[in-house]
Amino acid sequence: MRRIFTHPAVRWLALLFLCAAYLQGGFNKATDFASAVAEMNHFGLSPAGPLAAAVIVFELGAALMILAGFYRWLGALGLAGFTLMATFVANRFWELAMPERFMVANAFFEHWGLVGGFLLVAWHDLSERHER
Repeated sequence: MRRIFTHPAVRWLALLFLCAAYLQGGFNKATDFASAVAEMNHFGLSPAGPLAAAVIVFELGAALMILAGFYRWLGALGLAGFTLMATFVANRFWELAMPERFMVANAFFEHWGLVGGFLLVAWHDLSERHER
């Protein structure tokens, strides 16, 4: 098992899975920019157009940094911070009534899992660099 799960392809696949939501989100926002702007407006963020463009570039860029290993730690810390901030903007479960509150609370804490995953990626990348 160790030989299989320590193979570099498994590590890259795990990083791809961790970044999948940001690759998909960035791609969907880029191909339907009007919806990306509408999403910014929905959450009360302005100026919506420039923020939507920045999010697209950030989501795709940071995910690609992680996958390519180019300042992987920086991309991971960026996505951790972005996810944390977006979680408090988009998943304000404490303001909702049941049953919607239940579903949004689940999403809120699932996003904390993503933050933890990105922090582990950054920790591991920086630890590897220090050992060299």
